[in-house]
Amino acid sequence: MMLKTHKAPEKGSQFSTPSEKVVHGRKNLKLMDVNYRRNTESDYTEKIDQLSKNFDYSSNSNYYWGEPELSLLYGTPLYEAASPSQQKALNHIYWALDYYFIAATETNTILFNEVTANAFFPFDDYEVLCHALDLETNQERYHIRAFHTIAIKTELALMGKTLFHCPRSTKPQEMDKTLAPFKGMGGRAGSGFGSHVYNISLSNSPFLASQYYVARGIGNLNLKSRESTLSQVYKRLEKNGEFIPAPTAVSRYHLLDESFHTATSQLMSHEIYKDFPEPNAWEKYIGNQTIHSLQTDVFNGLSTTLPGTFAGNLMPMVYKLLQTPLFGMSKQEALLMMEKCFCQEHEGLHVAARYHQRLLSDIRKFLEGLDYLSPVNREMRLMASSGSVEKAVANNIREFKKFSRSVKR
Repeated sequence: MMLKTHKAPEKGSQFSTPSEKVVHGRKNLKLMDVNYRRNTESDYTEKIDQLSKNFDYSSNSNYYWGEPELSLLYGTPLYEAASPSQQKALNHIYWALDYYFIAATETNTILFNEVTANAFFPFDDYEVLCHALDLETNQERYHIRAFHTIAIKTELALMGKTLFHCPRSTKPQEMDKTLAPFKGMGGRAGSGFGSHVYNISLSNSPFLASQYYVARGIGNLNLKSRESTLSQVYKRLEKNGEFIPAPTAVSRYHLLDESFHTATSQLMSHEIYKDFPEPNAWEKYIGNQTIHSLQTDVFNGLSTTLPGTFAGNLMPMVYKLLQTPLFGMSKQEALLMMEKCFCQEHEGLHVAARYHQRLLSDIRKFLEGLDYLSPVNREMRLMASSGSVEKAVANNIREFKKFSRSVKR
């Protein structure tokens, strides 16, 4: 094997002297090594794997898996009219569908961990980054399998079929919009010529490789906004000596696992890139375009179906759900109920707005200090403009009319 002898280049350094850069680099690599070792020593992934292997829906069916507000169609006329058992089912379906989305984003994490590691592997002092990313990749594989195992069993128990689960190669358009932590170069991550060029750029630019973790860090915050709520439920149940549903425990352990991944995102996005030459105009453009795409394609409105997420309304799935034995509606009844749920203001939209505002505040704090970002991106102005209940209702009315016409043909 050829030994790596490259050092991080000095030209265009963001430090006044080479010695300052060396001190900065050593400090951050030490922090990365500490984070990597602590992640290696933790056993949260093993706990998640064991919980999923032993998961039995019937043993967990009589309990909420999270706060009621994290339920499918929470606060809508459907939710308010539902029986207690149906409300619990909507809480469970929310968990299943949310973790399908999380599994999809973690599939992308596996891809981009490898792509970005290629940019740092030639520099001998930065091997610890590659080791940390390899460990994360292995953990993500276990996470994905656990989420799918629990979610599929939940769907089969409640509906007799997997209405929401789709093979990763054939996701519907509504799910596809949330799969990538970003969409750059005019194409979705992982597809199209633009994304191919983007991936090559990531592999060859330490700046772009490290700045991918800005997008990933935003994704970490988005996930944390809900898992922290689920984690509080876990801690409350544990304190009171009450039964803890397996999915609630999985959420708690996943949050702990992801805390190491979040630390990686923070360090990579805010510090590691400073060890390398300052970004050129092209690299700054791509870094800005990534965050701009996040605002326009992902964080661009409130979800009525999954409050607190940015998954969209998933109307075709809701339409099918209402016709399952869980609710037993006819096609016409389903459409009438959907109109009531999507085309008027209700508590669920206010819950979604609160999650939106809290995440916006967290993202803005995370982006502080990244001066290469334009004000529109650093302040997430497009995201901020899309979080009102009034806009959500107006958008829902347009979307429902279009969907209603499509099923009446």
